Amino acid sequence: MSIFHLKPLRQQTDEQLMTRAASGSDTAFEELYRRYARRLKGFFFMQLGGNEELAADSTHDVFLRAYESRIRYQEGRNVSTWLFTIAYNLCRNQYRSNAYEAQLLASLDAEPMTEQPIEVQLDAAALDQALEQVLSELPAALRHIFSLHYQEELTIPQVAEIVGIPEGTVKSRLHKTMNIIRKKLKQYEK
Repeated sequence: MSIFHLKPLRQQTDEQLMTRAASGSDTAFEELYRRYARRLKGFFFMQLGGNEELAADSTHDVFLRAYESRIRYQEGRNVSTWLFTIAYNLCRNQYRSNAYEAQLLASLDAEPMTEQPIEVQLDAAALDQALEQVLSELPAALRHIFSLHYQEELTIPQVAEIVGIPEGTVKSRLHKTMNIIRKKLKQYEK
């Protein structure tokens, strides 16, 4: 029996928990669910148009897929990257099933839509609301990368692995996204 089996579940790393789950420990997998369900649901909520029911269903799908493939977990692989890769692929499948993918991929190279005038007060709540609006108008591919890096605080290499593109492309898309956000929120600079 390894030493990490003696530590309480809450004190174990994600990788230790996943190794235990792969060996048949449902309580270890439940701890991973507790750690990631809320973050994944928030990710899906943002990526799937604010549909709470679809976000909840998609979150459960991530964990169902992870549970079903837990015995194939490669020890040492970053669990958060693995879970968000599954989540990203589910989002792509959702877009594909709704015939959005062609439009979204084409919009990556398109110029951003011009900002419609928004009358807001210059307070933090208004800025947050305006940022949410701008993010919701971004093409899904840019929104995914922004969300994974800035909201989920994943590194550029982790985002690149999840999305399946080179790190340089991730950096380029993050730069493009930040330029769009700066342009659309220019009125908040002061």
